[in-house]
Amino acid sequence: MIGRVLADEVPFVLVTGRPPRWVPRVAELAGVTGYAVCANGAVLYDIAADRVIGKHELAPVALHEYARALTTAMPGCRLATERVGATAMDGADEQFLAEPGYTHPWPNPDSAAAPRGEVLGKAAIKLLARHPDMTSGQMAEAADAVLGNEVAVTYSSNNGLIEIAAAGVTKATGLAEVAERLGVAAADVVAFGDMPNDVSMLSWAGHGVAMANAHPRAIAVADEVTGPNGEDGVALVLERWF
Repeated sequence: MIGRVLADEVPFVLVTGRPPRWVPRVAELAGVTGYAVCANGAVLYDIAADRVIGKHELAPVALHEYARALTTAMPGCRLATERVGATAMDGADEQFLAEPGYTHPWPNPDSAAAPRGEVLGKAAIKLLARHPDMTSGQMAEAADAVLGNEVAVTYSSNNGLIEIAAAGVTKATGLAEVAERLGVAAADVVAFGDMPNDVSMLSWAGHGVAMANAHPRAIAVADEVTGPNGEDGVALVLERWF
């Protein structure tokens, strides 16, 4: 189905919470060579050129400030940071640093362990917080209570993980930048999503589509609900036009 979209010269943009280094393999399988919005809008990546063309970072001073607030509000949480270089794999060994005790909600063999001071010591595109005894929703509420509008807090899994980016940075702002580059109006964009980190994008797009098994917040703002992600929900919508 993606091939049919591209054959009609319609841009197909990957928008993900994941970093650029995770994109090339997915893009290759999908046959996509254009732009990718990564890290929930914090990075704009040119797939074909393997080049980071824009990023929004959190400075080390701010990271330390946010870390103190989070660990005070949620005792026992552990922190990690995501960084980015000029290309997807530039400095890959140091792109993801996690302090001891940080457990990954999914396999992440490309991470490195480091003391908290080192984790927070350089500018990062994301600050991640993990707590084994809280849901992501509970963590997001606690983080919002102490950080307010200073940052953008979201999550893509309800397994005790939140992701924090610079204030105002969302998938919607990232996709809006791509749309402006391509000369496409928001009203002409169809976006698909299933988790709270997709809510802003689904609201911004002219037609926001949530998966049937999406988080209630995503469904609440969507213009349409399609089939589950495991049952070709995206294709069911795209085949109307392609």
